[in-house]
Amino acid sequence: MDTTQLQHFTAVAEELNFTRAAKNLNVPRMTVSLSVKNLEAELGHALFDRSTDVTRLTKAGAALLADIHYEAEKNAPPPPPPGGKAKASKGKGRTPAVKGAPRVGKKRQSR
Repeated sequence: MDTTQLQHFTAVAEELNFTRAAKNLNVPRMTVSLSVKNLEAELGHALFDRSTDVTRLTKAGAALLADIHYEAEKNAPPPPPPGGKAKASKGKGRTPAVKGAPRVGKKRQSR
């Protein structure tokens, strides 16, 4: 089981559309379709119901998606602790120079 296969499966399962999932992943649709078919062959179960015009998850596909989400939550890094270093407000400071505007505090040079 390859991580790209799982990424492709997850994208299609969340979009329920192979074309949109491929577009979001920036890969050709055929690559996503073959990746999902290879994953189905490896697992021995159909993950999507392709008999209708609408793509639907099968029970095996829904279980795999739930397992992937559970593993992602379990392996996610813990949130940072609340609080942190206080930073002083620095105010506005000097305004940025505008091209063509005379400099503040500078007199025009006479000829």
